[in-house]
Amino acid sequence: MTAFSILDDSTAWHTDFERRLRASYTAAGLGSSAVERKLEDVRGNLGDWTVAGITDNGTQVGYVAVAVTDDNGTLAGRIGDLRVDAPHAGQGHEQAARHWAEEWCAERGAQRLDISLTTPADELFGGYHVRGQLRMRRVGSPPEPVEGVTARPMTQAEYPEWLADEKLAYVGDIVRAGALSPEEAVRKSDRDFAHLIPEGLATPDNTFLVLEAAGERIGTGWVKHGYLPGVTYGYSLYIQEKHRGKGYGRAAMAAGEQATLAAGDSALMFTVWGGNEVAMNLYTSAGYRVLEESRSIGLPHSAT
Repeated sequence: MTAFSILDDSTAWHTDFERRLRASYTAAGLGSSAVERKLEDVRGNLGDWTVAGITDNGTQVGYVAVAVTDDNGTLAGRIGDLRVDAPHAGQGHEQAARHWAEEWCAERGAQRLDISLTTPADELFGGYHVRGQLRMRRVGSPPEPVEGVTARPMTQAEYPEWLADEKLAYVGDIVRAGALSPEEAVRKSDRDFAHLIPEGLATPDNTFLVLEAAGERIGTGWVKHGYLPGVTYGYSLYIQEKHRGKGYGRAAMAAGEQATLAAGDSALMFTVWGGNEVAMNLYTSAGYRVLEESRSIGLPHSAT
């Protein structure tokens, strides 16, 4: 019978959790310095987790880690880890642990439950909504340019309109992914852009691009260099709707990859929001692997 007991000392879990994360990030292609930076961020939150041992008739078979925090005024639960040792996997302990985590968070007032997956878990969390994916690919050589498409620096005159469009699109992505209400998403958009690019086009280590074809503007790009050691982060590589379906999506990615190499980085990373199947398919076909996938579900929830 599956049972759960809160651990007074979670040191063993911490060690095992970091080992598994390090292996997962390394397998996805992150360099050692970038892996350590990711782990530093994780360590900063470990003190907030409540860790329970999963036992079967008194024998410990795994761990489940949970927390409830305030997310823009909404109490949100989170499963930080759910691990069943291989000899005991597939015997129902995973489903029992998920159900325990849902009840634990709901009892503390959480209105939704989030989880970040580094390995596929469709069977266990298939009922959870995909909020977003962090994708990455190493860029070893200059990308093949798309014929007829050029990328140039954005001008100061173009920046205000671009910023307004980006903030609006960001709000739409957040709402479509089911992460926040429209009002909360607007507030988050204002905060995030003010934090990320406080000096506009002059913000250091950022590249802002305009993509053109046949003399016409077809899209824009915004990437942040050194987001992690050796990694450029693509905040936005956008093709205008009327120009989609012509292969320009790959042109935008190529521009981002070229900017990555020009800045001295060797990998390009994106977040693709849940519900954007077109972008997910494009990144998959271009070799961008899923580093992390965020999912969520409303609470209370009846386990199945």
